[in-house]
Amino acid sequence: MSLELPSAPALADALIVDPFYLAISVDFEHDMPTRKAVLARYFAYSLGEAARTGRFLATEDGKLGAAAWLLPRTNDVDAAESAAKNEFLASTLGPRGYDNYHRIVEFMAARAPAVVPAGAWYLSILGISPAAQGRGLGAQLLAPTLVEADAAGAPCFLETFTPPSVAFYERLGFRSAAEHLEPVTNSAYAIMCRPAADILRNNHGK
Repeated sequence: MSLELPSAPALADALIVDPFYLAISVDFEHDMPTRKAVLARYFAYSLGEAARTGRFLATEDGKLGAAAWLLPRTNDVDAAESAAKNEFLASTLGPRGYDNYHRIVEFMAARAPAVVPAGAWYLSILGISPAAQGRGLGAQLLAPTLVEADAAGAPCFLETFTPPSVAFYERLGFRSAAEHLEPVTNSAYAIMCRPAADILRNNHGK
């Protein structure tokens, strides 16, 4: 995947206020253009990872936003992707941001298994350019993969530091499964899960 994905800058504009992304770009806190450029590179890489090992969807024009899903992968693929991503992060984020990234991810990864079903598909990133929000583009981006997950009988999950987004995800079938205070950001985040399609059908009496 090219690092010039046109949706990456929109993600940086949309998500720069998120505590996680503020923490990993902290080395550039006094230079907003550079900070956004670093985050755009991070998002471009993450979208490429999703295209390789999950699902990557962008808005119709390719510029207003994108969604990135990571699907379960073999140990060999996971090890190779993790090593490549770590190399990218080390060369892109500053030292404080790089350290923050690993501390936050390790904290969250230790807590997800208690509430996330095995084999769940992970919604890693969803963002729409602030100027284009409110048009239903986020739901449109998620719809194809949610349909695919339902057809596969796969549960889904996500983690969000943004309380206003909880209601949006609830409308798509996600429910809050746990909430934790992440110590690096000193911010609360919710783990939200969406059950597999057969469970959804059973809960609604078919």
